[in-house]
Amino acid sequence: MPFLHGFRRIIYEYQPLVDAVLCVVGLEEGTPTEDRNCNPEEEEDGRCGSLVELLDKESQSAVFEEGISYALFKVAERGLVSAAKVLLRYGADLNFEDPVSYYNPMHIAVLRNQPNMVKMLAEHGADINKRDRIHESSPLDLASEEAERVPCLRTLLDLGADVNAKDKNGKSPLLHALASSDGLTVHNIENIRLLLQTGADVHAATIDGETPVSSLVILVKEALSGSVEDAAEIGRFCLRAARLLLAHGADPSSCLAPDGEEDGEQSLTATSLEYFDRLFPLAVLLLQSGASCHCSHHGVKCWTGYGMVLQRLQAALLDCSDARQEAELLEQAEVLLDLAQVSNSSLAVPFDLHMPNQPPYTQVLQELHQRMVEQETSPRSLRGLCRAFIRAHLKPWPLDERVNALPLPDRLKEYLLPERIISLKPGWDCFRPVNTLQLRP
Repeated sequence: MPFLHGFRRIIYEYQPLVDAVLCVVGLEEGTPTEDRNCNPEEEEDGRCGSLVELLDKESQSAVFEEGISYALFKVAERGLVSAAKVLLRYGADLNFEDPVSYYNPMHIAVLRNQPNMVKMLAEHGADINKRDRIHESSPLDLASEEAERVPCLRTLLDLGADVNAKDKNGKSPLLHALASSDGLTVHNIENIRLLLQTGADVHAATIDGETPVSSLVILVKEALSGSVEDAAEIGRFCLRAARLLLAHGADPSSCLAPDGEEDGEQSLTATSLEYFDRLFPLAVLLLQSGASCHCSHHGVKCWTGYGMVLQRLQAALLDCSDARQEAELLEQAEVLLDLAQVSNSSLAVPFDLHMPNQPPYTQVLQELHQRMVEQETSPRSLRGLCRAFIRAHLKPWPLDERVNALPLPDRLKEYLLPERIISLKPGWDCFRPVNTLQLRP
């Protein structure tokens, strides 16, 4: 068993040398840093002379290289750059693997968020893309997984780390950042932003078909099944992450099913419209961005936004307790359908739609459907067609800066951005959990 063999070697062979090195640099094993009166980073330069004396004395030891290499791992963990330089000068192995965790000094420096150490190790030849043997994680993968590691993430990206390299499962650093975010305790928004800004592939997929968008779908569904507080908190993260993905060209309307299959995970757009009253700000965001109102992979035979909205409206109206809630639901549905018409040439509204007999809502739903049929069958105005064309040409979202740069009168710029006049009413700006309807598996 390599784990036990490596552990025995630490204990019985080169641990004494490691202990001596750590004692000299002020990192005695078992002594917490905060228990000492001085800052190790401030005093390490003064200890380097003693470290040199120790290394000169022990240089003939049979386990010298392993001992100082493991010591390098330990000082890298604490960010003691000067001490690490001395160890490297005496031949410490940059690629030494901790016999227990199999991480090397670069990995542990990232895990402990030591950006100066990361930079120094790279300058001395450490491979910034090297993966560990157990987890197959690269330093960039590890830096992507925690918001507190943003300084290391930025350093690695500045050093040229491969932003689209994948692990054995096909997971890229962007997917690591999203998969590690739960929207409650882990919010990797800045990690996601930095990765996208430096060229992370927004369409990257794992061997199992996991994508950045599918990671958001999972979180959205967790919000729907959580508490009111958790739903609102997760929703804030999802909205911020969705804005970043959309701004870099993500397609939220493509079903998350392998090629040749139509029965798979729902797209982000379909999910938001299927529960539009619970995910209203997300539905608004996606439609503002010009998301397709039908499956962009399989077409209207898979799903349509109009069908999703109408189906949810029928179910939600039955759960309404008063006229105010009914009016609010109808208003939300109409806002979304109006937004959808801005960027979509067709909503695929069926002429004949069978509706269950559910008084007193049957007439309301029929009237809404009739209005949509009339709008769908009427020729679109020239300015409406031009607006859809221009918005499609200016993608990706957000469009504000690009619209403002157009040589057009202000009133036409306002027409190109009708979402500016949408004001979310109290309670419309956050996710809300579903309590009465069963989520799709």
